[in-house]
Amino acid sequence: MTDVSFADVPQPDEAARTEAVRRHAELLKPVSALGELEALGAWVAACQGSAPPRRFQRPRVIVFAGDHGIAAKGVSAYRPEVTGQLVDNLLKGAGPVAVAAAVADAGLRVVDIAVDGETPVAEYKVRAGSGSIDVEDALSEDEVRAALRAGMAIADAEVDEGADLLVAGSVGVGATTPAAVLVAALTGAEPVAVVGRGSGIDDNAWMRKTVAIRDALRRARAVLPDPVALLRTAGGADLAALTGFLAQAAVRRTPVLLDGLAVGAAALVAEELAPGARSWWQAAHRDAEPAHQMALDHLDLKPVVDLGIRLGDGTGAATALPLLITAARLLTDLPTHAEAGVTAPNA
Repeated sequence: MTDVSFADVPQPDEAARTEAVRRHAELLKPVSALGELEALGAWVAACQGSAPPRRFQRPRVIVFAGDHGIAAKGVSAYRPEVTGQLVDNLLKGAGPVAVAAAVADAGLRVVDIAVDGETPVAEYKVRAGSGSIDVEDALSEDEVRAALRAGMAIADAEVDEGADLLVAGSVGVGATTPAAVLVAALTGAEPVAVVGRGSGIDDNAWMRKTVAIRDALRRARAVLPDPVALLRTAGGADLAALTGFLAQAAVRRTPVLLDGLAVGAAALVAEELAPGARSWWQAAHRDAEPAHQMALDHLDLKPVVDLGIRLGDGTGAATALPLLITAARLLTDLPTHAEAGVTAPNA
């Protein structure tokens, strides 16, 4: 259906990963004493093709913003106009992800893909809001192609400007509803299994959300196994752009920290479109939404942290970013036993 395609995804350098593991065994610490930090550092080394890895020079947090017609059905604790308000505040540095990005010394970029209103960051805007997926397609065929290309272009621009680590986030009232539909469609889960509390909805809203997901999932399953048709039918412009962004980042050999449910759902679709892309992604945290764990399980990704965060704007990933930086720096900066003049264990 689509003429959007991705180049073959190269794989991270396994020789560099092996060398990183070997180096960890010689560093000034007991063997395996750093736990998962060692695996994270080795992943960075593999992505960079260098052991020890280089220091990150330009980590970037990219937040994709978009509205969803399904929000009008009362599936969120917030009114639809809040998306634009959140974008305005993020551009002023106000918002959890803005704080977390600043702490991690990472640049923050917000991109309006489908906000239902005017914003100053609409260069890649596809449309104002996406369709109400319980009764209509989220996007037209031209729009889903445009959204995928927008995500690809954003990834290319960031890498061309020197980004060596990307963090993906999402802002949009009602976004967890289409995200849950995508996860259910691609994992075979039933609607009730993927419904979460999202923005903090009450029981009545939870029931409305369950019905919306059920109806949208019925429509989504009719277009499987075509991932682009799935985005068109039951996704949204922001989710399609995220999909293109994640896939193209992998094509460009650039590691990505994934945030919450919306990003995880897009990652599922991106892996379908660009097989092997998941090797370039690290799950930063586990969202409180049940569908997020399903997505991570399907992608075979283990979260760096599990703090009960239920924001999808990149806060969890930006919070995990210093841990990833530390994991890489330990490989780079820590001396070996021999270099430090310390007798190695069992020597």
